Amino acid sequence: MQIKDQLQRHLVIPNTPKRIVCLVPSITELICDLGLESSLVGVTKFCVHPNYIITNAAVVGGTKQVHYDKIHNLNPDIILCNKEENTQEMISELEAIATVHISDINSVEDCLELITMYGAVFNCSKEAKVLISKITNAKTDFEAFIKTQPNWEVAYFIWKDPWMVAANDTFVQYMLSLNNFKNAFEKESRYPEILIDTIYPEVEFVFLSSEPFPFKDAHKNNLQPQFPNAKILLVDGEMFSWYGSRLLFAFDYFKTWHRTVLTSE
Repeated sequence: MQIKDQLQRHLVIPNTPKRIVCLVPSITELICDLGLESSLVGVTKFCVHPNYIITNAAVVGGTKQVHYDKIHNLNPDIILCNKEENTQEMISELEAIATVHISDINSVEDCLELITMYGAVFNCSKEAKVLISKITNAKTDFEAFIKTQPNWEVAYFIWKDPWMVAANDTFVQYMLSLNNFKNAFEKESRYPEILIDTIYPEVEFVFLSSEPFPFKDAHKNNLQPQFPNAKILLVDGEMFSWYGSRLLFAFDYFKTWHRTVLTSE
């Protein structure tokens, strides 16, 4: 069977893959929601949805470093990776073990394309179509809702030491735009470091993500002097950065968040 991934690489697999190694946490959840949980033989230590998956499948490392010997011994038919999550060095090593399918997600549309691809690759097109319909309906409903919400200028922090924000050409930026937010760093590329001795008086909200750096309430004081007019809030990073079936939770999270958290602030 000839297939292609989201980097438009043409791949050949002899049969429907039955042994899957997934090195992308959000895609691990997606694979399970497509009814393929029993085919997952290897995952990362960051694959936390569903919460029991790391006891059912072998943990082969993280998203940037893996144990190639463990993956080899699992005898996978296919390895699922992501352009942003996994390194090129990893891909080269993994391709010596099994077919590597790489996703590249920058929008909900990209996510739906990936689900369609998986439907064909794993012979679960019916389940894929149902999930696509649910996500599409949830997005349409949210787009109608967000038209009534204010437009805030925001900053979205993903890391500390050095301080880093999400900027242009990221899925987080796409989700911020979907929420009708103006990213104060949208002219920057990807995940720039920022100087915290600079004052940003125009920013109205600062979001501290729960991942990849686990920001806590104590970190708010570190940034308040640089964002004197902003409310600083902790946010669920999965809702802004996880593509796949997590989007079903994200749109409800955003609606509740706009109604209760932002307006009350």
